[in-house]
Amino acid sequence: MRTRRLLIGAAAAAALASAAVAPAQAGPLSAEITAADVNPAAGTFTTVPESDLSVLGAGDGTPAGAVAWFKAKMGSTAYQGYCEKAVENAYGTTGVWASANAHWNGASPKHTDGSRPPKGAFVYWNISQWGHVGIADGSGGIYATSIGGKIGHASSVNYFNNYRGWTPAAVPHQ
Repeated sequence: MRTRRLLIGAAAAAALASAAVAPAQAGPLSAEITAADVNPAAGTFTTVPESDLSVLGAGDGTPAGAVAWFKAKMGSTAYQGYCEKAVENAYGTTGVWASANAHWNGASPKHTDGSRPPKGAFVYWNISQWGHVGIADGSGGIYATSIGGKIGHASSVNYFNNYRGWTPAAVPHQ
């Protein structure tokens, strides 16, 4: 009986942790990415059905944990318009930067030389009013919101138009 109570407690704790970083409703910082912002000829993308998703909390603060967070949420539409919130949640934090543009402007060092971003690095695009940000997979691709209308994976940083570059993997902070 004691084991059962511990398992129920752990499940409740996981549910609470997940709820703590759930995206808010659309508001003034919500950014809609349009078909004009996407370059599907740059590579392939994958998503999974909503029914295959499991609820997880925020990442553990490591580049591998950030990638794992995105993989676990593949196919989710919960973060549409909230790319910055998604990348922050992937690193176990939230509310650091107001938008992807603010993150790009405040983060350093910036790599704009076309070099391949390492696993967990932040990758940025100059699209929409607020910009766009995702997480590098370490193989030239990215995990991000708005890939096929959901959290997904693209095989190239050029899936979205107007690629800016990347900044190193780290827990977001100002």
